[in-house]
Amino acid sequence: MDKYILVNDVGTTGIRAVAMDQKNKIASRAYEEITQIHPKPGWSEQDPAEIWDKTVDVTRKVVDKVGAENVAALGIVTQRSTNILWNKKTGKPVYNAITWQDGRTADICDKAANKGNIKFIHGLGRVVTGLSKVITPLKKSKTGKLLIQASHLTFSPAFCPPHIKWVLDNVKEAKDVLAKGDLLFGTVDTWIVWNYTNGKVHATDFSNISSTGMFDPFNMDWSKTLMKPFEVPDELVLPEIRESSGDYGKTDIFGEPIPITAVIADQQSALFGEACFLSGDVKCTNGTGTFVDMNTGDTPTASTHQLTPLVAWKLRGKTTYMLEGLIPNTGSAVQWLRDDLGVIKKSSETETMAEKAKDSKGIYFVPAFEGLGAPYWDARARGTIVGITRTAKKEQIVRAVLESIGYNCKDTVESMKKDTGLPIGSIKADGGASENDFILQFISDMVDVEVERPENLETTAIGAAYLAGLAVEYWKSENDIRKYRKVDKTFKPKMKEDKRETLYNGWKRAVERSLDWAR
Repeated sequence: MDKYILVNDVGTTGIRAVAMDQKNKIASRAYEEITQIHPKPGWSEQDPAEIWDKTVDVTRKVVDKVGAENVAALGIVTQRSTNILWNKKTGKPVYNAITWQDGRTADICDKAANKGNIKFIHGLGRVVTGLSKVITPLKKSKTGKLLIQASHLTFSPAFCPPHIKWVLDNVKEAKDVLAKGDLLFGTVDTWIVWNYTNGKVHATDFSNISSTGMFDPFNMDWSKTLMKPFEVPDELVLPEIRESSGDYGKTDIFGEPIPITAVIADQQSALFGEACFLSGDVKCTNGTGTFVDMNTGDTPTASTHQLTPLVAWKLRGKTTYMLEGLIPNTGSAVQWLRDDLGVIKKSSETETMAEKAKDSKGIYFVPAFEGLGAPYWDARARGTIVGITRTAKKEQIVRAVLESIGYNCKDTVESMKKDTGLPIGSIKADGGASENDFILQFISDMVDVEVERPENLETTAIGAAYLAGLAVEYWKSENDIRKYRKVDKTFKPKMKEDKRETLYNGWKRAVERSLDWAR
């Protein structure tokens, strides 16, 4: 029997395990949802013990079907910025995992931003360090001198340093464990690897750590500058940073020892899984949130239009970078329609309802449940519906929710064009919400480019599988990977430019009304 690559895809809303063969075919899969914990409005937590237990549960179901002896390697792909502090000696977390959607630290971020007189190039409403390493100046003055646009240091509540500070300020056990030198920090990938290896490996990869707000992508190392405003203590034990494809130890939980050969962040994994290997390649993942990512090649790009410069992956000693626009609530907005409003019974109903509405009748929905992401980065923005009249129908509300995904994508793509100067010829879409034809057609219409949907939408898992397989020569090179990517459907823009401009201008007005609402 051919061996398989096993993948753990530990997402924001659920955990998936898959076994994949060399031709990109999934032999077995299992899935369980993760409990979402919201102690207060705007707070978002998960139980680390549940994350680990369910990871083992779904993986065991898959391994029992394909056989541990038939698994060549394990790749781990996880949600980003969600982070955990735990006791090295007991293995127990001192507090729940604080997720990337959490907004409790907005005030902490504001106070940190006002410390000192340091200025930095803006990146995503967060920050990009390493000004001296920005190769291309932003503009020239009339005298011919090179100028670099700078802004005061700003931070996002999605970052890990403010989470760390909040836990240390509010959880006595955390302070006690820290004082003994036993407090470990890690993102979800680090937590999973540490448990799989019985505490032998405390490590992460460059893609995950570049998403935490603790890492300088220009210097490729931890950033004391970014951690200092949050008083992240030197006593906190940080994980070793390794390449995305390589040795992360072995696990014997399932009988036969299985080598762990890839650790990658979810969006970087999707970029790899979509075979976006060239500078200028763009993918759009529509899941819990929407993530628009561009491969920017072997040089980090400083963003002056509120995007995030990140490490995409490090492979065979070579680092690939990317720019990202994060939109926190898309699939979760559809869940809101289903679970909280009861407007739909199944997510799949939204496509038919949106088409039935013909248009949204001037209604706009801004999905700022826990704030707005790129390119606005306002943690105090809140969800907004504008343009409602007495004749509004539920179909028009549903359509407005789906249209918000396309508007947000256009926001990000326009910023990418300005930051990089690169043309965008097409977008590769993936993620569960990309099954919806209406969403992808509206993205194509708003951005005015072709949108491709692959046959297999589980590209986060596929990317981790590729990276794990490359480490054990299951695949030899990226060329082996390209030939297995199959396109299911291509969406081409149909909307006239004047209509596109009118609709988009309305969206910008709606966004203005959502900003700073929760101050």
